[in-house]
Amino acid sequence: MNPTDAQTLPLLGSNLDQIAARGVTVPDYDRNAVTPGIVHFGVGGFHRAHMAMVVDDLMNAGRATDWGIVGAGVLPHDVHMRDALAGQDHLYSLTLKHPDGTRERRVIGSIIDYRYGPDDPQGLIDLLGEETIRIVSLTVTEGGYNVNPVTGEFVSEDAMIVADVAALKAGRLPSTVFGYVIEALRRRRDDGVDPFTVQSCDNISENGHVAKKMFGAFARLVDPELADWIDTHVAFPNAMVDRITPATTDEDRAEVRESVGLLDAWPVVAEPFFQWVLEDSFTSGRPPYELAGVQVVDDVRPYEHMKLRLLNSGHQGLAYFGLLAGYTYAHEAMENPDIAVYLRRYMDEEGTPSLEPLPGIDLDAYKDSLIERFSNPEIRDTLARLGAESSDRIPKWLVPVIGDNLVSGAPVEVSAAICASWARYAEGSDEQGAPFTIVDRYATELQQVASSHAADPLAFVRQEQFFGTVATDSRFTGHYLAALKSLHERGAKETVRRLAAHEAL
Repeated sequence: MNPTDAQTLPLLGSNLDQIAARGVTVPDYDRNAVTPGIVHFGVGGFHRAHMAMVVDDLMNAGRATDWGIVGAGVLPHDVHMRDALAGQDHLYSLTLKHPDGTRERRVIGSIIDYRYGPDDPQGLIDLLGEETIRIVSLTVTEGGYNVNPVTGEFVSEDAMIVADVAALKAGRLPSTVFGYVIEALRRRRDDGVDPFTVQSCDNISENGHVAKKMFGAFARLVDPELADWIDTHVAFPNAMVDRITPATTDEDRAEVRESVGLLDAWPVVAEPFFQWVLEDSFTSGRPPYELAGVQVVDDVRPYEHMKLRLLNSGHQGLAYFGLLAGYTYAHEAMENPDIAVYLRRYMDEEGTPSLEPLPGIDLDAYKDSLIERFSNPEIRDTLARLGAESSDRIPKWLVPVIGDNLVSGAPVEVSAAICASWARYAEGSDEQGAPFTIVDRYATELQQVASSHAADPLAFVRQEQFFGTVATDSRFTGHYLAALKSLHERGAKETVRRLAAHEAL
């Protein structure tokens, strides 16, 4: 039967056999036998394409049925995820979009419940206090950790934080993720229940360290003795996570409905690539993640550097040259063979020499996979997204490569050209004069500095808050000035061609 002609089936546990008959992989375990072991704050696309998928893999292998996931939300928009999941037995579909246009579809069953804090704060606190809950995991975005972007410290004066601290001191129930986690840990300590692990799955550098510092700072505002106890007894493992997971669109919903006759209120789509490197540091046990493709290690930092300095810096190398050249999507820019060659040159000659040893990683294969991922037309990743918030990305991802290579004597020509492409992009218009919408909290300041290039072509990289002291090293500035001049005189495409061909700029 052609699935487009099939009767549309709601995504419910009672329909799984019929859904499987349509070529969709479904849970191969008794979901009624799954018990909760994880509470996850921030159930979105990435969590459902990443951690929840891994737990589902383990359950399909007959393991981890005592590690069922209960989703948790505390923000107003979380109610939409609550309602979508509640209406379909907390099941959802995951579609992996391969570059050749093929689709790999499955139904994930590892999320077994969802608690929305504003509806039942007591119920959520009680759940977090249960001995069976041994992990509280997070995908709350970088902003969810309440970090001051300049000082790196906890923003204690935030109105919601002030209110939650006052509530906990007065014996009232919390409303933020910080309040729920810290109050639950306090109750577990007082009741003699082992603490849970706080496991960050957010795509931020040293996410476990960030979580420990921020939750610890909140706890110290409430009760310094509790903060000391958390510091000693609660694990916050670091992790490196990677999978492009675009926001779900109505077109994605329609495709699932039309291709396999499945009615899913909130499907997830993602690229086939998956990576999760996780520090083996847990307070009260963990699922056997390593049996489902997770690399469990003692130190995540070298693997995080690999991702930041190859993938993330590679995205920066793609974004500004691509936008200046008039492309919209990443895969469109990658259709220009010079861009692909130039990016691989950066990875091989400059990114790789700055890395530490990486046990268990085939680095050439990893770099091949990056070029393939950037080129995937099914993901439709926009260059504007890749080039957003540059002031928070280039300093963290690319400038450390330049600094290390200047010390070691490794090349910096392509890295300098990427910095020049950002500077040229920050001028605010493409090569035809069309304006860019620059998404960056420092956009006004950056454009003001970039506007002075004619008078002072090094002005942009003299901004030490972004570039440190690289502008004082002639090995960097010589390449930077040549690239910036080439971008102005020859344009992005010719500059990239010369970089790809190792020709002088």
